[in-house]
Amino acid sequence: MSIATRFVSKISRGNGQKLGIGFCQKRLIRVLTCEEQELITEVENVRNPRFVALWGNGDYGRLGLGSLESKWRPAFVSAFGDGSLREIVCGGAHTLFLTDAGNVFAAGLNDSGQLGVEDCRSYAIDPVEVSGLPKDIVKISAGYYHSSAITESGELYMWGKNSSGQLGLGRKALKVIPVPSKVDFLNGVPIRMAALGSDHSIAVTVSDKGEVLSWGGGESGRLGHGHKSSLLGLLSSTSEYTPRLIKELEGVKIKSVAAGLLHSACLDENGSVYVFGEKTIQKLASRAESTVSTPSKIGEIPYSVEVACGAHHTCVITSGGELYTWGSNENGCLGTGDTHAVHVPEKVQGPFMRHSVRKVSCGWKHTAAISDGNVYTWGWGGAVGTFFEAEHSSGGQLGLGDDVDYVEPTLVDFGKSVKALQISCGFNHTGAVLEYN
Repeated sequence: MSIATRFVSKISRGNGQKLGIGFCQKRLIRVLTCEEQELITEVENVRNPRFVALWGNGDYGRLGLGSLESKWRPAFVSAFGDGSLREIVCGGAHTLFLTDAGNVFAAGLNDSGQLGVEDCRSYAIDPVEVSGLPKDIVKISAGYYHSSAITESGELYMWGKNSSGQLGLGRKALKVIPVPSKVDFLNGVPIRMAALGSDHSIAVTVSDKGEVLSWGGGESGRLGHGHKSSLLGLLSSTSEYTPRLIKELEGVKIKSVAAGLLHSACLDENGSVYVFGEKTIQKLASRAESTVSTPSKIGEIPYSVEVACGAHHTCVITSGGELYTWGSNENGCLGTGDTHAVHVPEKVQGPFMRHSVRKVSCGWKHTAAISDGNVYTWGWGGAVGTFFEAEHSSGGQLGLGDDVDYVEPTLVDFGKSVKALQISCGFNHTGAVLEYN
């Protein structure tokens, strides 16, 4: 264990519920570990003020550190030590990197072509350049098994798994596309941003109308087109193999989108949030109905400026810097101090009562946010994860020096004079672009 003192006793709440270590970190006294000191020393030695760090599960090299080792603390990615990195996005078991020059690199698992490289490698432990993309990429996105990039002119390129049409390349396209392919069905329709889920995609156009298109697997209504599951869980309609306009949002100018496992979200120019898919709003607490298959407006949140989707939870940042979360709260991913599911947006407190939240990202069952230039994480720490072995856990995606769950936002220590610029959560790893002052 990489913390000097581990508080292993349990405390009881008034209702008799036992709370483990994740609930007790306020009473945990930690000292600076060797791993923390190494990171801080690395940061202080960085000549360029901007750098990138990753942490969590290291299987298949998804951290881009040149090894398969997992990291319970943030680790400096030397491949971009020149400070050229603009953005990082974490997918299921892979990571994409975007440089200032508009080049895209990838690391991690490549079983479905999600790295976008020409050779047949099954994974990459160091960032490799994605093949065949134009040199003017301005935005990237990663799903669980697929990836995308957008050029300066709004052209959308996609690659990776295509089993449900999530690449938008048409019904006749192959089930795996290992190198970037331009989505020709969007010719003449420039894209502002795209969000990728497990096997669906959603995008918003650059036009003044801010129109939204979605495609891929339509289970649980996550495409917003009215797809519904039968009582046996079978779709009454097929997947969408090319981008399709969400009719219910016509006339609503959308400025950003987000995609989770079985749900999606949109944010309009007036700060309103629309959600659709599995268990996305209060009435879904009823067993009689489990999905909303067309966009539904959330009325309980102030003017919003950012939205993010995890596997089964959603986060929204308001114009005042408040963070609201709702959905499944397994492992404490909502940051509300417990693990009870929340069916209406609830404001996250803790450190965010003192400082505004500026960025948020959702993983499978963990969440990360930037507040006052600092990174905070909470939720699933990785213990007893998908690759668990005795005496070892390949988790650590919270970057807090252990693999346990935290139910409240907890500071990730990068040392002094470090400011976080961007944050991204994958399935069980996390990355950040930071600046050393």
